[in-house]
Order: sequence, then C-alpha cells, then structure tokens
Amino acid sequence: MLNHDLLTPSTSYCTSLTDYVRCRTRVVDIGGVPLGGDNPIRVQSMTTTDTLDTEGTIAQSIRMIEAGSEYVRITAPSQNEARNLENIKKGLRDRGYDAPLVADIHFTPNAAEIAARIVEKVRVNPGNYADKKRFNVFEFSDDEYASELDRIREKFSPLVKICKEHGTAMRIGTNHGSLSDRIMNRFGDTPLGMVESALEFVRICRDLDYHDIVLSMKASNTKVMVQAYRLLVRHMQAEEMDYPLHLGVTEAGDGEDGRIKSAVGIGALLEDGLGDTIRVSLTEEPEAEIPVARALVARYANRGGHPPIAPIDASPVDPCVYGRRETTPVAGFGAAFPPGVIATLPRGSEIGSHLDTLGYKQSNDGWVPTDSAADYVFVASEPPGGIMSSDLPDTLGVILDGAAWLGLSNRESAFPLFALDDFAAADIRSPAINFVLADAADVLTADLSSLTQSPAVLVLSTSNAHAMPAIRRAFFHLLESKVDVPVIIRGNYAHLTDDQRMLHSASDLGALLNDGLGDGAWLEAADAEPRDLIRIAFGILQATRTRISRTEYIACPSCGRTQFDLMETTALIRSRTSHLKGLNIGIMGCIVNGPGEMADADFGYVGSGPGKITLYRGKDIVERNLDATVAVDALIDLIKADGRWVEP
Repeated sequence: MLNHDLLTPSTSYCTSLTDYVRCRTRVVDIGGVPLGGDNPIRVQSMTTTDTLDTEGTIAQSIRMIEAGSEYVRITAPSQNEARNLENIKKGLRDRGYDAPLVADIHFTPNAAEIAARIVEKVRVNPGNYADKKRFNVFEFSDDEYASELDRIREKFSPLVKICKEHGTAMRIGTNHGSLSDRIMNRFGDTPLGMVESALEFVRICRDLDYHDIVLSMKASNTKVMVQAYRLLVRHMQAEEMDYPLHLGVTEAGDGEDGRIKSAVGIGALLEDGLGDTIRVSLTEEPEAEIPVARALVARYANRGGHPPIAPIDASPVDPCVYGRRETTPVAGFGAAFPPGVIATLPRGSEIGSHLDTLGYKQSNDGWVPTDSAADYVFVASEPPGGIMSSDLPDTLGVILDGAAWLGLSNRESAFPLFALDDFAAADIRSPAINFVLADAADVLTADLSSLTQSPAVLVLSTSNAHAMPAIRRAFFHLLESKVDVPVIIRGNYAHLTDDQRMLHSASDLGALLNDGLGDGAWLEAADAEPRDLIRIAFGILQATRTRISRTEYIACPSCGRTQFDLMETTALIRSRTSHLKGLNIGIMGCIVNGPGEMADADFGYVGSGPGKITLYRGKDIVERNLDATVAVDALIDLIKADGRWVEP
C-alpha cells in the first residue's frame, strides 16, 4: 500500500519531492514476472508484425526478448488474431522463451475475452473498448451519465470475470487521443478526463474484487502525459488505490527526437519515484526500443544514496497545471521570451572558426543563425586575438569568466559570468546582462539581494546525483523568496555515452521545463562536440514545446494494425517537410489513436486500409482513402493550399 504518512497535500503525487523514493505500489504477477512493489522497473515493447503471421511474430518476439524486453505485447484487433495468440505462445514456449505475452485490445471486447484465456495480460483502452469516438458534442445529464456507466459495466464485466478466473492481469491504458465522446463532453480533452476514463473501469474491477491491474496515461504531448500520471496518483490516493504504473509517451517518433521526447516524459516521472514498467514508443524496430528503456531505468538503480536535499513542506507549483514561472525579463531571457541556449567552447577559443559548430551558416550577408543556433557562447577567457578579431554575428553573445571580463579593454564586446559571492562584491558589472553562477544547494542559504541590483540571469547547477530535484528545490526557494530573475539550467554530462548524455539531460531539463521552471538551457561535456550538445538542447526545448525550432512529428510506433510501412513513410515525409519550422504533422499507422492524438497537429497522414491513406487538417478529414503511392504528394499539396509551405 502507499505510505500515506509520507504524503502531504503538496507532494500528493509522490512520496517526496527531494528524496528519491519509489512510490510503493501493489504487486501484480504477470506470468511469473511480477510488477510493482519492490520489483525492478520492468521494460517492454510491442511487436509490429501481422499477428496472423505466426512465424514472423515469433521471430520478432524473440529478437525483443533477447534485447531485454521482459513483456511482449501483441495486437489483437479481431477474434482471429486473438485466437492465433495461442499458436504464437506455443511457438515461443517450444523454443524455450517464457516471457509473458500481453494482448493489445481496442475496439473488440470479444477478442479481449478470447485473448484473456490465452495470454498473461490484456491491455484495454477505455476510450474505445466500450465506446466509439465520433467527436460529437452534446450534454449528459447526471442520470444519462450514470446510465452510460451502467452500459460500460455490462460490456466490460465479462472480461474482468474471465481475467479473474484465469489469473490474467490487465492494463487499463488511457490514451489522450482516444478519449470517448462521453468523457470529452464532461471533462474535456484534459489530464482529468484521461484519469476519469481509466478510473471508471478500475471501479468496476474493484466492485468485482479484481485487482491485478496496471494503469497508464499516455499522450504525445509530454506536459499532458506527466500531468495526467500525477493526477492519477492523486486520485488513486483519494480512493485508496495502489495500482502500479506503466509509463510511456505515445507517438514519440523516431531517432533522436523520439528518444529525447520519451526521456522528457518518462524521466520526469521516474525522477519522482513513479513508474513500475516503461515502454519507449519509437517509430523503429521494437528491439531498438529496449536499450533506450534500459538506459532510462538504469539511472535510478542506485539513486537512493544521493546527498540530502533540503526538504520542502509545501510546493509553490501545482504539478498538474502548467504555468511558467513569472520573471522580470533581462536581455531576452525570462518573461515571455522562449528559453535561450548557451554553448561552451574550449577556453580562449577563436569563436569565428567555430560558428558552424554553434549553428550558424554563411551567406552573402555573412554568418546568419539557423533555427537551432546557440544564443550565447562561453569561452571563459579572451581569445588570443581578442573578441573583436572575428566578425561575429550580432545574434551571438560572448560570455567570459568575471575576472577575464573585468580585464577587457572593451567590456561591451562580451558579458561576465560571476560566481554569486563575486557578483555581490563586484564594483563593476555589465549594464546589459550579468550571468551569475550558483550551486542549487547554496541558493537556499545565500543572500540573493544582489541579483535584483543589476540586470542578472541566475545560472543554476548541481553536482548532486539527484540533479533535477536539487535544482527544482532551488527554484522553489526563488519562488518563495519572490526573486524573479530569469534562470538558466546548466548541466554537465561528461563521461557518458552519447545516448546516456541525451537521455539524462532530457530527463533533468525536460522535467523542469515542463513544470514552467527555466529560461535557458546550457549543456556541457568536455568529451562531446558542442554542436551535439546544442542539438540536444534544442531537442529538449522542442519536446517540452517551450521553443519550437523544427517541424514536430507525432509518429506512432508500428504494430500489427499498421496499414503502411511507418519507418519508411516517416522518413519520406520528414525528408520533404523537415524545413517547415513550427509545423506539426501526425503520421499514424491506423485510426485507433490517429484522429485524437492529432488533435493539436496541423496535418495528419493516417492509414485507413491496406495501401490507403486518409489526410486530415487538424482533426477534420480532407481526403479519404487515397492510394499510398500519391498520398505524400497530396499531403504536400494540402500544406501548400493552406499557405503553410515554404521552399527549402
């Protein structure tokens, strides 16, 4: 059970905001691989083959298992696929693989009832298990709503009874993109609607004394996803529930973008001790998801031994509602300005020879910034030829150590980075902007009054292994002390693999930015290229939707329901549209979550049948059942017709 003695109203979604403690959930046994309680955080993935392709599904499942997937999820869109799960299971067991199987069910209760007698776990989506989503708008009276719940109970109870009889576990998995019209009309397209969608089904399970339940709250928008899980835990506490959590960002996409987006959402929850199993949903082969998931989980294996962080009695931030911390703007940082990006070059570097590394490109008018160019560069000391020896673009600011800046003959050519004590004691400060470096722990006891005496931007860093909560604690102190200077989050990610660096920084910075904390990102690693760190920083800002610098793709992972080659098609669409900054394109393999997850997308490309594509503008259908051979061209034509196209 949850330890309610450790919970306060301000931390009611986790055990502690400052100590790493996993939220204690009940144990759910899934085919001999238990989930929750003191068990390790499990990792899993989902097959992409046609479930009726027995040998193909077995072969792919084996690749997933050998990569480390502890559960194997397989779609069962109809009764035929559900029945074939028995052949797949037998084939795997005959080959010596005993990983539990999970049947993924959406619109077909009869398929779920067949699958529940075969596999170790079934996943149902409450948004479309007993409802059809038609985007209808109407009002429910309380009596009508209660009648709808009775209808759901009648349709769902048979599956619960079968699961109880056969010892089959169940995931009740809400997707932001498939909330029912009933939920949408009463609660809106909100985290609360997602939570209530799941709890309607959970309450039926409890009434039938069935408790082998896992819950999930997936969304492609990382803010919505994180808020929904936190809100779910709050509601479970209120109703004395302790079911384990399956974490995931749905439709995360592929490549680096998909990994960063997954880490932003999943990592934010793992940081606070939430989550008992994770699935990283990439538009790639399923076995490629497992190393990413394992790398995310591994970071928390020994986190409990971190240096202590000053506890907090009441959080000044509502963790279930986004609101950016209010600040007084300083030279383009804070207030309504998008977060800035700072890069580091080796001490005394000749900046002009590194402009391409910093995201600038040469044109007839000199060096101009790309959409992912650093705003400032830190070189610590003055280059040998002086800062003005290179014709630097006006959009790039130069930062030096405070002492080096004080020694400049022309202090207007750069900006100082002072330690907090040195800034307080400085007789000379920049009249434009002063960067002030402080350790997150020191901020809690330091005199911060000097920050308001000259234009200052605070740079927060920490060496604490529990880095995100340490910096968050400093933010909370600033809020409590009413110190409204902008804050840049600085993190050092040296001595890590490229994937670890990307995932760790996304977990740390993403969690803070999604809570409205932070006005800039500064990633450092002596063993990494500055261009890579800049790209990661912009990827984190994109994933948190705090600074848009590229096209956003909501691309689902493939599965047996997919109507076209998702990886190939996503790569093709990306190759033709990646220059459309700020455009949001949904690429969905089928209609299960497509229209809903694309609710905030500008355009959608959705598989509607074998070789057939339906195009959307927002959630409205524009063209149905186009031949896939012409559908990408038609998507481009639609973008052009709406005046959203620019030539690359």
